[in-house]
Amino acid sequence: MNRQNNQHELIVSGIHLELTPSLKTFVSEKVDRLFRHEERIVRIRVELECDTKQSVDNRFIAKGHVSIHGPDLNATVAADECHKAVSLLIDKLDRMLERRNSLNKVKRNHPHPVELDAELPKVV
Repeated sequence: MNRQNNQHELIVSGIHLELTPSLKTFVSEKVDRLFRHEERIVRIRVELECDTKQSVDNRFIAKGHVSIHGPDLNATVAADECHKAVSLLIDKLDRMLERRNSLNKVKRNHPHPVELDAELPKVV
């Protein structure tokens, strides 16, 4: 499921779960929030898993992998409904992107001094 401008890529996969078209569009609409939030995202992979051996409260597991310039972001959320797990996952990834963005701003606004051992040539 590629976006219209082909800069971002969204991959949705199901593990022990059949993906319905409504579920795919739900994930796509939710992930658009992340793409608007950060323009440097290359790819987002969302894996939805239904584990029948888990308790009812943690039956659906949503995993998100955000490929971005720099270190990638990974998050996992478990819930009792698939749509709820997707919503919680997108909220968690959104918070992670906001935190990363604020840390980059702090580093950019407060640079650390660098000491050079070698002497610089004089300008004539």
